Amino acid sequence: MAVEPVAPGTGTGEVLIDRYGRVARKLRVSLTDRCNFRCVYCMPEHVTFMPSDELLTADEIVRIVGVFARLGVEKVRLTGGEPLLRPEVVDITRRIKAIPGIRTVSLTTNGVRLPQLAAPLKAAGLDGVNVSLDSLDAGRFRLLARRDQLEAVLEGIRAARAAGLDPVKVNCVVMRGVNDEEIPAFLRWAAEEDLVVRFIEFMPLDADNIWERRRVVTLAEILQRAETLGAVEPVAEDPTSPARLFRVRGLGVTFGVIASVSRPFCAACDRVRLTAEGRVRNCLFATTETDLRDLVRRGASDDELAAVVRDAVWSKWAGHLINRPGFVKPERTMHRIGG
Repeated sequence: MAVEPVAPGTGTGEVLIDRYGRVARKLRVSLTDRCNFRCVYCMPEHVTFMPSDELLTADEIVRIVGVFARLGVEKVRLTGGEPLLRPEVVDITRRIKAIPGIRTVSLTTNGVRLPQLAAPLKAAGLDGVNVSLDSLDAGRFRLLARRDQLEAVLEGIRAARAAGLDPVKVNCVVMRGVNDEEIPAFLRWAAEEDLVVRFIEFMPLDADNIWERRRVVTLAEILQRAETLGAVEPVAEDPTSPARLFRVRGLGVTFGVIASVSRPFCAACDRVRLTAEGRVRNCLFATTETDLRDLVRRGASDDELAAVVRDAVWSKWAGHLINRPGFVKPERTMHRIGG
């Protein structure tokens, strides 16, 4: 679907609209760049994290989210790094959920701290959780996460379900020659556990520059692997969702594919990102950012912040350039953008 520019000046008023007419309703908020894993597609093994005073405080996060809510944002996803490493994560969740206009608050995590935090987060108003899990094999999991924590992640998934978080989704980044053969196993496991698994195409956001197009397992290939278990049929879905949904007939499992590389969904994108140190990124692959933290700390009013946010979203490009010669890999790796 082509994305055509709209008339200048449309990006005013209490709505976040870009120059191609897309309205931002979802905000991803990174709480920290810290993580207790070192997933190969996300960050380096040896990393220097930001000083804590560079991160937005809890009050600053809540205030900025309030500005976004005033501009029409309805759904917030808390990310990292690993957001459950943020000491105030339960309090931040509670305060964001109480902001007028915010309908849902969800979280993406590696799941290790969910046994301790799933119930408090649910009580604080957290709606759903996405748990990253790239292999069901302990050795392969250790290769990908560079940590021996498979059982801890599985325990976290069980804790999330026991706490009543809904939905509980499992995110699996698929890499050719690494874990792509596990696609049928993931689907059988998801059917047994009554979970939704989402397969994510490997994107060029890693720190060690291991991304190559030949390592990308495309949507078409993922569907071929799923078809070894039965007929696959599409499921009606929200066109703004990054995941295309499918069902394996007879297996009783629904799964998603986030095909950022082979089937970009930029034309329907309704998301914007806030990094842990308070910068607005209007695209996952953006090469420019807008600093809100310094404005907040210099005493900017909410009206001034809103104007800056509008401009940042208005300048969003038509789509990323992964499939074009002009693509430039972002300087930030995934853990510093916010998953």
